[in-house]
Amino acid sequence: MDGKKQNTRRTFKVAERADVPTGRNGKHKPIVTQILNDLEGLDSGQCLKIPLAELPDTKVNIRSALNRAARNLHRSVATATDDEFLYVWNS
Repeated sequence: MDGKKQNTRRTFKVAERADVPTGRNGKHKPIVTQILNDLEGLDSGQCLKIPLAELPDTKVNIRSALNRAARNLHRSVATATDDEFLYVWNS
């Protein structure tokens, strides 16, 4: 070939890569974003104390989503729970 693309018939439409969304807005994004924003203002030795009853999903799922988001942002957070609260702090 001499560098020209053949005009082939396509089954699917074509889009520019720049127009393709690359991020994922999962169902936990609002709570995870809120937690990460609140963590920014904490002093050393402080933690967030989040009532489990106010979480939109299980503590396991929220902790997983939070850890994924923190890892993607190259931040280090730690969590702990008891029967009533999820505790989150910068580590």
